[in-house]
Amino acid sequence: MTTPRIMIAAQSSGSGKTTISCGILQALVNRGLKVSSFKCGPDYIDPMFHKKVIGADSTNVDPFFSDDEQLKYLFSRSADRTDIAVIEGVMGFYDGSSLDSSKDSSCDISLKLDAPVILIVDSSGSSYSALAVLKGFADLERNNIKGVIFNRMSERVFDSIRHHVIDMGITPIGYIPKMKDIKLESRHLGLVMPDEISDIKAMLNEVANRFERTLDIDAIIKLAGTAKDIVSKEPPTSDLRYDVKVAVADDEAFCFIYHDNIELLESLGVKIVRFSPIHDKAMPDADALILYGGYPEMHAKELSENHTMIASIKNNLSKGMPCLAECGGFMYLHERMEGADGIMYDMCGVIKGSTWKTEGLVRFGYVRLNSPNLEGTIKAHEFHHWDSDNNGEDWTATDVKGNSYRCIHDDGNMIVGFPHMYYYSNPEFVHSFLKKASNFKEGH
Repeated sequence: MTTPRIMIAAQSSGSGKTTISCGILQALVNRGLKVSSFKCGPDYIDPMFHKKVIGADSTNVDPFFSDDEQLKYLFSRSADRTDIAVIEGVMGFYDGSSLDSSKDSSCDISLKLDAPVILIVDSSGSSYSALAVLKGFADLERNNIKGVIFNRMSERVFDSIRHHVIDMGITPIGYIPKMKDIKLESRHLGLVMPDEISDIKAMLNEVANRFERTLDIDAIIKLAGTAKDIVSKEPPTSDLRYDVKVAVADDEAFCFIYHDNIELLESLGVKIVRFSPIHDKAMPDADALILYGGYPEMHAKELSENHTMIASIKNNLSKGMPCLAECGGFMYLHERMEGADGIMYDMCGVIKGSTWKTEGLVRFGYVRLNSPNLEGTIKAHEFHHWDSDNNGEDWTATDVKGNSYRCIHDDGNMIVGFPHMYYYSNPEFVHSFLKKASNFKEGH
């Protein structure tokens, strides 16, 4: 795979990665290029912003979820047949699954995918000192830093220091002045959703237009073109196919969906039927149900008042319909859920107990999940501010430090809990679920 590619990384979270990545994506699209986009790590929200720009699904690249060969394959599969691929980093450039190394970081991913890196240096309140930040990142350890964008810097300061950047052997892509009128707001799980921002397309086009004036977009394209070939091979796949329909909740409340998970299901013959627990009156005709995460607490009243949908879900699950639910979907299945407004609302009542807002993140991070009914482990992550008095005890989660805890309800047909699972890390989990869906279809 020879697709030109570039990574946009930063010194830390909050340095403007998503705004800058989306602005660059929009500038490339406006130039008539066919663009693919990626997000490092397990984040769901940034890829939704990417999708608004490029008009196609954005994909996660995560070295915890995927080994090196699978990472290359999944990246190449999505980037192939596009003119350029843009990868948005995660957290700080060297921050990953370990506190004392760059393992699973944006740096790690850029090296594995041989992607040249443009580092964003947040220069607010500094001028010449911004060079020290750049040099520190460039010299810390082996990396692919080839260019730099100085965020929150004036044209005068940039023109004064750009020759020092060239002396370091790094391409000065440009500067971005403070843009007080353009901001992607944050929420407890990250950015607000793209659909919540009025005129987002107009906003991103305005950002792209400004970037055409202050950034060297041609230099970005040139750097992307220096990426070397990636040699990848498709992992072994099963010949099994499943003639089943899987209902997938997909609306404002349930939108944290890995594109790779859906792609794997579809590659096995599954027909995905999307529906809205907020707006639809009942589940669609299906052989299995998946409730992914999202922001159900932001729509608790609407979800609670959709009595026909709740009855439809309870009725199907009472008949033994296979169900996967994670995080927000798991919360929805409880008897009660605290909304973002602090009010307790009645929910589906499939899981006994309540789920409520905590003071901070709960069980945050990557985990490996073990089940008595599953050979090997499946990888997942947790990232939520809500907790439950009935998290389940049928599976075991082990975090990257080796700490273990019990989680997930598994009654044979229904596997529900807080962890977000990545299906490619154990396709046998998916086959097991789809076999149950096939059996359910035959029995009904």
